[in-house]
Amino acid sequence: MTDPTSSKITVIHCWSAPRSRSTALLYSFEARDDCCALDEPLYRQWMIDNPQIPRPYRTEMIEGAPGWEKEQLSLSDRLQTAMSRHRVIFCKHMAKHAPQFDFKQYPDTETVRHKHVLLIRDPVAVLSSWKQSSEVHGEDIPTASEIGLLDLLQIHAAVSNAAVVLNSDGLVQNPPQILKELCDSLNIPYTEQMMRWKSGPHECDGPWAPWWYHQVHQSVGWNESNHTETRYRTVPVEFQPCLQVSYAAYQYFMTLQKQPVIPFEYEDPRNAHLLVYVGTPSRGGRLIPRIQAGISPWDSSVQGGDAVWEGIRVYRGKLLHLDQHLRRLLNSAKALGFQQVHTKEQITQAIFQTLAANGMRDGAHMRLTLTRGEKYSSSMNPVFNVYGTTLIVLAEWKPTQGRTTYDNVKGVSLISASQRRNSPNTVDSKIHHNNLINNILPKIQANLADCADAIMLDVDGYVAETNATNLFLVDQDGVLVTPSPDHCLPGITRNTVLDLARELNIPIQERRVSLAEFHFAEEVFTTGTMGELTPVTCIDGRVIGSGVRGPITTRLQDVYQTLPERDGYATAIPEFY
Repeated sequence: MTDPTSSKITVIHCWSAPRSRSTALLYSFEARDDCCALDEPLYRQWMIDNPQIPRPYRTEMIEGAPGWEKEQLSLSDRLQTAMSRHRVIFCKHMAKHAPQFDFKQYPDTETVRHKHVLLIRDPVAVLSSWKQSSEVHGEDIPTASEIGLLDLLQIHAAVSNAAVVLNSDGLVQNPPQILKELCDSLNIPYTEQMMRWKSGPHECDGPWAPWWYHQVHQSVGWNESNHTETRYRTVPVEFQPCLQVSYAAYQYFMTLQKQPVIPFEYEDPRNAHLLVYVGTPSRGGRLIPRIQAGISPWDSSVQGGDAVWEGIRVYRGKLLHLDQHLRRLLNSAKALGFQQVHTKEQITQAIFQTLAANGMRDGAHMRLTLTRGEKYSSSMNPVFNVYGTTLIVLAEWKPTQGRTTYDNVKGVSLISASQRRNSPNTVDSKIHHNNLINNILPKIQANLADCADAIMLDVDGYVAETNATNLFLVDQDGVLVTPSPDHCLPGITRNTVLDLARELNIPIQERRVSLAEFHFAEEVFTTGTMGELTPVTCIDGRVIGSGVRGPITTRLQDVYQTLPERDGYATAIPEFY
C-alpha cells in the first residue's frame, strides 16, 4: 500500500517499446505537482553507440545543436538536478536503450528509491502500425529489438524480477484504476492530475518530438469513458517472424499481470503453481507453468473432442495400476485409429518428469490426455493430422477425500439421470474417450439436485454406471453385485474390487441390475481411480440400508488401502534430484 509519510525521493524508470503510450504516461506524470518528467535521457548515448541506426536528427542530437543542449547531459546529472526540486522523477526510457543504463549505479539509498516499470503492448498492435512511421525509424521490416519485448525481458532479469509490469492496453481501457494500482505499486500517492494534460508540445518533450509525437500531441488526457475504438488489425506476412519471437515474451509478461481475484480457494494452495507437460512424439515435450499452459487451437481435442484419457493416483511414492492405465490408454487410441502415437515408454517418462517437476510423491492425481494431435487445417477429418499425438500430463495435489472428490466415510447421495448411457451402437464406453457430454449432462442434473453424481441407465432401462464411476451393491443375502459392463467402462478400480472380493470370499455377481435393486440394497458404493471406494447412503431420496457405510464396503476400503505396498499393483516413482 502507498505510504504517504515516506520521505524518500522516488525515481521511476519506465521502460517501453510503444512510444505513443509511453509518451502519454510521461505527460500523465508530468501533470503531477510533485514530479519532474525526463524524456528518454539515454537516447543520445544510444545513438552514439549505434552509428548504423539512421535518424533524421542524428547530427543535431550528437553535436548538441541549438535546442538539443540538454541531451548532452548524463542521466546522473539530470537526476541530480531534478531531485533537488521534486519528490518524484519519471524517466521515460526505450527498452532498447537499456544497454546504456548501469543498473548497479542506481541502488536504493536512505533518501532515494529507484522503481522500474515495464510498459508492454500487444505486438500485433505494434506491428500493424509499423509502416506508418517507417520513414522515421528507417526500417521497413521491424526487428524484435525494435518491438522491445525481448529487451524488456533482459531488464526484468536485471532488476531481479522486481519490476512492475504495466499492460498499456489495460491502461488505455481503464486509466483511473490502472493508474491508481500503478501508484500503489510505486508507493506514491495517486492524484487526479494524472488523468489530464494540455494538448500540443510539452516542456518535457525531447527535441525529436516533431518526428514522433503528432498523435499524442492531439490528446488532452486519458479517456475516462472506458470505451476504446475497436480496430481490426492486419500484420503483414513479412512481419510474422518478428511477431512469433516477440509474442512469446509478451505472453510471459501477461502472466505476471495482477490476476483477478478468483471466486474460490484452491483446496491445496500448491495447485496454483503447477507445471503441466505438453508434447508430441516428434517434437518432444515441455513443462509449462499452469498460468501459461495450453494447446493449439488446431489440436483434435479442440476441433472435435478427439482424444482419450486416463486418471492415475500417486500413493506413497508409487503409481497405482500404471501398467493397466497405460494399456487402456493405448488400446483406446488404437480403437480410434490414432497415428504416430506416443509409446508407453515416452508416456511413462513424461509422467515421471511431471511428478518430479512438481515434487509429487503422494496425495496427487494425474489426468493423462492423449489427443489425435494437431491438424494443419481446421477440420474433423483425421487426414489433416500429420504431427502425431499430443500428450498432456496434468498432475494435481488432490486428496482421496475432499472438496474435489467424495466423502468416503459418511458417504454420498445419488440421483437417477434422465440421460441414457451411450450404447456400443453409438459410442462404445470401452473406449476411454473425451466425448463426455453424455456424462456431463447427468452431472449437471446431480449438481442441481445437490447430489454427488447421477446414476445412468442403459437403453433397456438397466443400471449402467454413474456419470463418473462404476457401481456396486450388496444385496440382502450379502452378495456383491455390479452391472455387467455392456454399457459402461469396465473400470480398473472396479476390476480390482472384484479381485479383492474373491480374496475375501465375498460372493460376487456381474449381471443386469435394475434401479429398484439399488433402491432396496443393503449397501451401495461407487468405484473409481479419483475417489477409490465411496459409500452411497441415499439414491433418489431412498435411504440405502441403515443410511451409513456398510461393513462390506468398509472391509473392501481397508484392503484397497494396502494395494500400493502389494506386489504387482503399483510402480515405484524414481528418486527426484
